[in-house]
Amino acid sequence: MPRRPGPGPRRPTIADIAERAGVSKGSVSYALNGKPGLSEPTRRRILAIAEEVGWRPNRAARALSARRAGACGLALARPARLLSYDPFFPRLLSGIEAELASRQIALMLQIVEDVEAETRALRRWWAERRVDGALLVDLRVVDPRVPVAEQLALPTVIIGGPGPTGKLLYFPGHDAERSRQIVDHLTGLGHRRIDRVAGPSVFAHTQERTKAFREALAEAGAKGGLVSTDYSPQAAAVATKKLLKRSSAPSAIVYDNDIMAVAGLGAVREEGIAVPEELSVASMEDSILCEVVRPSLTASAWDVEAFGARAAHALVQLIDERMEHHSLADGAEPGRYPEEKPALVVRGSTGWAPRARAVSA
Repeated sequence: MPRRPGPGPRRPTIADIAERAGVSKGSVSYALNGKPGLSEPTRRRILAIAEEVGWRPNRAARALSARRAGACGLALARPARLLSYDPFFPRLLSGIEAELASRQIALMLQIVEDVEAETRALRRWWAERRVDGALLVDLRVVDPRVPVAEQLALPTVIIGGPGPTGKLLYFPGHDAERSRQIVDHLTGLGHRRIDRVAGPSVFAHTQERTKAFREALAEAGAKGGLVSTDYSPQAAAVATKKLLKRSSAPSAIVYDNDIMAVAGLGAVREEGIAVPEELSVASMEDSILCEVVRPSLTASAWDVEAFGARAAHALVQLIDERMEHHSLADGAEPGRYPEEKPALVVRGSTGWAPRARAVSA
């Protein structure tokens, strides 16, 4: 009886080339498809190995790739009025756009009412093949978008996640570290009553900041309270005056973003309180606003544009790997991509606590 012929030699894959070259499969895909993002020596080395092993493109995979939407989606459940004057999101979007534009990929941005509308947008975009992947911001403590993205096998990256969430990649915002930096700075100046004007408690990063804020206060033997707001300057001003009228008024107030810190500074002045002589003010986010007000605001600074660009780059890698290998998780391990951490910039709005100043004098 004649023997059935065997399957023959295994066809070389992108994974084989990546292993031999010591690079990621995404880098191999960039080199083979002539895309930017690699140094020329790395590109030549990858192409030489591909030629050596006899790699040839998979026609089925190329056909799938040709059906790309050429766009990535980002839905924002933030009021348009807040986005119009919040410096964070324009900077974040600038970084995302710069990275996607370098790959000739469009960003589909949609402002929606709530997280449920974001979830519907994800489903609609994927069903209509309008996006190849999505970016998620403002991760909720319980977030319905995460299981939906996983169910759809939609390449997705969380921007500002405090930690691993399901199988989705995430980029941490180092919110706990920001809280600790500022509290340590203020307690080092003798402040023992430090209050905080926070963002919405529904956000995971707000909860992370709150936990670290309380822990840092306790470790320093200090106390403090907080008021949650919607991030608007109007709410920040109201919250500031509320804190100042408490029987145990603070000697320092920390704000969750720069817009609220500027509004809070104005409210403090309206109350006739001198900054930083009678009250110190600090922000967990930095921008040009913190530099131009007087006194300039102590803030936690970081490169938001680079943060957005790194997240967009990771999303494009996920999409490339899915198109090549028909698998979302193949070669894309959940976890953290390297990034710089925030650094505290001390400016004129923080100083010695009034009692500590008297002792030091």
